[in-house]
Amino acid sequence: MFGKILFFLIHSSLIEGLSFTDLLGVLYHGSLLDSSTSGYLTVIPALVIISSIWIARPFIIRFFNIYYLIISVLIAIITVVDIVLYSYWGFHLDSSVFLYLKEPEEAFASVSFLEIIGGTLAVVVFSAITYIGYVFIIKKQLQQLDNPKNKLKPFVCLLLFTVALFIPIRGGVTVSTMNVGQVYFSERMFLNHAAINPSFNLFYSLTKSDDFASQYQFFDKEEAQKLFDEMNRIPKDTAVKQVLNNERPNVILFILESFSFAPALDSVIAPNMSRYALEGVFFENFYANSFRTDRGLVSVLSGYPAQPTAAIMKYPKKSGTLPAIPKSLRKAGYNEQSIYYGGDVDFANMRSYFVGSCGINNIIADDDYPLKDRLTKWGVPDGIVLDRLYNDLMEQKHQQPFFKMVLTLSSHEPFDVPINKFDEPFLNSINYADKCLGNFVERLKDSELWDNTLIIFVADHATQAYPYGMEVYDKRRFHIPMIWIGGAVKEPMVVSDYGSQNDLAATLLSQLDVDYSAFRFSKDMFSSELEKFAFFSYSNGFGMINTSDTFIYDNDSEHIIKQADDSLCMEKKAKAFFQTMYLDLGSR
Repeated sequence: MFGKILFFLIHSSLIEGLSFTDLLGVLYHGSLLDSSTSGYLTVIPALVIISSIWIARPFIIRFFNIYYLIISVLIAIITVVDIVLYSYWGFHLDSSVFLYLKEPEEAFASVSFLEIIGGTLAVVVFSAITYIGYVFIIKKQLQQLDNPKNKLKPFVCLLLFTVALFIPIRGGVTVSTMNVGQVYFSERMFLNHAAINPSFNLFYSLTKSDDFASQYQFFDKEEAQKLFDEMNRIPKDTAVKQVLNNERPNVILFILESFSFAPALDSVIAPNMSRYALEGVFFENFYANSFRTDRGLVSVLSGYPAQPTAAIMKYPKKSGTLPAIPKSLRKAGYNEQSIYYGGDVDFANMRSYFVGSCGINNIIADDDYPLKDRLTKWGVPDGIVLDRLYNDLMEQKHQQPFFKMVLTLSSHEPFDVPINKFDEPFLNSINYADKCLGNFVERLKDSELWDNTLIIFVADHATQAYPYGMEVYDKRRFHIPMIWIGGAVKEPMVVSDYGSQNDLAATLLSQLDVDYSAFRFSKDMFSSELEKFAFFSYSNGFGMINTSDTFIYDNDSEHIIKQADDSLCMEKKAKAFFQTMYLDLGSR
């Protein structure tokens, strides 16, 4: 409960109009998960107390000292890390953290030195307070233990109390078992998140089955498949609007770290990007599928929408079966393919995906730069990476057409950039990245490559920490820009239809007259036959948007968060799309 109060007070700025009554509601409704967590943690001490009928007191006390020390430190670490990361992620600590901890240097690159020191101090204080509570409340009682002469009666009594722990653990005696959604009580998602016990949430996520095909079954498989096929199909009409000058341009794909729509199209913050939106093909209603880079990469390159509770990149055996834009382009003659990144390409299994799924072996990452260029926690700044790309393009003899991909990183926390124009660090990082991109484009315009080159700008996800005050499911958290520029673009145009990252594959390959039938979750945004919509997922929830409706559903509470009208049409389509994602993931 102390951790909940800290969480509430530290993050209360996220939502306006919070009151003391809201805090009481958080503590009251959250007590279910607190009791369940306490019940689980009490099972081992309860069994040891039973054994104290026969075992001497000193051994029991020594065991309890060690057990409570471990538990105090463990809960303190989970509580403090959860409070820190919530600002960046917008959801509680879950099993995905272990994927990132495989590369600890990268995982902690977003955290400043002061945050590490402050967090460590907070863990020490938090665990000390907890352990002091054990010493003065529980240990004093342990010191009064004695081996009884009549052992049967205390054994039966203690055993009954231990068995009775299943009541707080399960949350009662009904058929339903304790789950995160049981503490949801408010329309304001932050209050529901504040009520969640972070320790329960973490270990609950670890116990979730990897049998994805059995999860989220809203309809029978036949009905779900029928609804999905109607939404995502290959159009019969081949007369798709052509926005390119030819079918085989060079393609340079920029996947921009945390480029949210609003700052990326602000003429003061990002003057180059806002100008390119006027010069090229601008997709003004485009959305990220998720909130993390590892999921955004798969959505962009494989046309595979992100699951909120799983990252397919974590499962190389599954991700290796995905289609990918680079593989399809290679079949069409794009044999020269490279990836440029200033960070650690082994972070979050990215290398296995790039090589195994995309088939790209030529990866230029942090180790390919001299130490003097690795100027930030994440690695090499965008300016140096783009200089390397430009120099390679100018020096190499190209067997055109070619495919190059750049994954930027300077606009990632902690936003360590050599510009201090704005009070908000994130905006400085966007401004810096925009400057680097503009410098690259202007130089490329003066080269002979420009006339036959298509440049695509798309974000991996929007930032989750800016602007402040948005709910975790707010569609503004997922609104990102996509812009096509270059000499290969016929003329400027604005695409108002709704789409999301998974739609880039079909849209691009269709323009290049390359078969995209393997991208079953991707639709051609230039086809007049297809219904246009954007899909996104947040921490165990999902949403679908089109020109007339918005549908958002939370899986934890099993409730509709938002629906623009009373029509069931969008609800059925969104659920069928979501269910088909998990059926497909389970089948790979």
